[in-house]
This record gives sequence, structure tokens and C-alpha cells, in this order.
Amino acid sequence: MKIIVAVKQVPSRDSAIRLDAAGKWLEERDLTFEINEPDAYALEEALLLKQKHGGEVIVLCAGPERAGQTIRETLAKGADRAIHILCDDLVRLDTLALARRLAAAAAAENADLILTGLQSDDLGLGLTGVVMAEILGMPHAAIVMQVEILDSSVRVKRELEDGWFQWVQMPMPALLTIQSGISPLRYATLMGIKKAKTKEVRRIAPEQLSPPEPPTIALQRVYLPPRKKKTQIITGAPAEAAAKLADVLKFEMRVL
Repeated sequence: MKIIVAVKQVPSRDSAIRLDAAGKWLEERDLTFEINEPDAYALEEALLLKQKHGGEVIVLCAGPERAGQTIRETLAKGADRAIHILCDDLVRLDTLALARRLAAAAAAENADLILTGLQSDDLGLGLTGVVMAEILGMPHAAIVMQVEILDSSVRVKRELEDGWFQWVQMPMPALLTIQSGISPLRYATLMGIKKAKTKEVRRIAPEQLSPPEPPTIALQRVYLPPRKKKTQIITGAPAEAAAKLADVLKFEMRVL
């Protein structure tokens, strides 16, 4: 079984956020970078499927030179090889343009499965995986919580709203966007880190993809959201007030 995992390098969550002098993007000199967490869960699921069914796991990443560090981390965790689409213009690509680049690089591999994270931690659009599937003409499922490989098909458990789930079976090749938390993430071992240095990383320039996809977005301004202070007084009997507070924390603040 051949599995491709699309990953993205994003700013670390604890990075200091500061805008550049032009006010059109972040000052990257202040940032540290890491693998997009939802993509880490997609990688973990691919490695577990490889352990059960054999085959290889190929990491696909579009990004600048610095993304090579994240690629090596995925190889250290157990991926077999990687494809790095070298591009410094990610912030000027819309979802369709980026998906076309990823799809063009993935098409030649004829993979049985393509896995992506549900969304990226920086933009959070949640669209790249399903758009890739449409470009490649593959069946796809989103928000996947469980994956079962059958003879020539895949059966997946999807998370719906309000605690509901859906089981879907589809033929392979297929594309799945993986929900975060599907399995505990593994750490790279010392042996894995050593082996990663010798694993293949194929580097591709955007001009090598057919057809080449030009930038499609012109950023006018990026700004930090204004900070607001708000006091909300919850009244009523203790049980009623507790229920109201729980609703506020869950549906308004989204911390539960």
C-alpha cells in the first residue's frame, strides 16, 4: 500500500506574532516553525496503516527552504521518503492554486490513499484536501475518526455534528482528511533521526509541475485582531447559572 501524507509547516503556537514593515504579512524572523498539528495526526494514521498493511508512506510538502526541517521530522517519525515543492509564495496562493500544485506532484505516485489534516493552524480554511480530491477525481471523506482497509476499498468513520458519526465505504484510491486526536502522536526516536538523514527528499520547483500554477492572491493588509474586554453577569439559581456558564464556555468561548 502506498500512502501520501500532505503536510504543511506553520508558525509555532507560542511564537511572538509581529507584522512586517509593510503590514502585509508576519515578520518571519520572530517566528519558529513546526509541522501543522492536524497534519501530524494524518501522518500518524498513515504510519499505523503501514504497520498493519505494509507499503510505504510518502510525505508531500509545499513550502520554502525552511520547510525541509519539518520534512526531516516526518522522516524521523517513520515516513519512507518525501516530495518537497519549493515555493516562497504560499501566502499568494489561494486554496485552488495550492491544491493544484499538490495534486500535480501526487498524481505521478499513483497512491492508494492520500491523507491530509483537517485544516491548517495558520489559515484554518479546511479546504485543501477536498479540493485536491476533486482535482484528482478521487472519492473523499472529511473529518475522519477511524480508518479500516478492506480488499480494494476503505471504510471510514466520520464525525458529524452534535455527537453523531457516519460510516462510509469507498473504493481506493481515495483521499481522507483526518480529525485531530484520532491517535496519540509518536515521538521520533534517536534511530529514526539518524535514518532520516539518508532518506530521499525529492525537490520540485513549481515550474516543473504541469501546468505551472501562478500566484493568485494579492494581500493588501494584515492586522492583529483588536483586544476587547467584556463583562457578562450570569444571574439565577446556582444550578441555572451553572448551566448558563457552561453554555457560554462551550458555544461562545469554545474552551470546553
